[in-house]
Amino acid sequence: MAEVVALFYGTVHTVNAADYSGEQLAAWAPKEEQAQKAAAWRKSLQQNISYVAEMEGKIAGFCDMTEDGYLNRLYVHKNYQRQGIATHLVGQLEQEAKRLQLTSIFTDASLTAKPFFEGRGYRLVREQTVERRGVVLPNCHMQKKLSSG
Repeated sequence: MAEVVALFYGTVHTVNAADYSGEQLAAWAPKEEQAQKAAAWRKSLQQNISYVAEMEGKIAGFCDMTEDGYLNRLYVHKNYQRQGIATHLVGQLEQEAKRLQLTSIFTDASLTAKPFFEGRGYRLVREQTVERRGVVLPNCHMQKKLSSG
């Protein structure tokens, strides 16, 4: 679990730096919360439908979705960006959603991830903000309708 949480922190503080300020990144992924996050994520990743991608013996990315189709997390290590890992992970979740006979998947995508999701057929439902530690973070509530075949 430590490697998954470290991947999250590394990705947020490097990849997402293109679209969020240092203050926003520190609120989104405060380094002093890593131990608590590992414990909380262990439980939620076990409860959710979760996938991990490995490259060269290291975790390259991970994702998870609730059984009702909420794509909760999708993170790819900063050194493995643009290699198809996110596409593969989300593809696995979409196949599982179809198997569960869900009609759509929802996610709250970062500004950084929005183009990726648009490229996979997700549409913007609304732009929104969340507040973390008193700091406002914009993101995009997105949905993908799933075909039944």
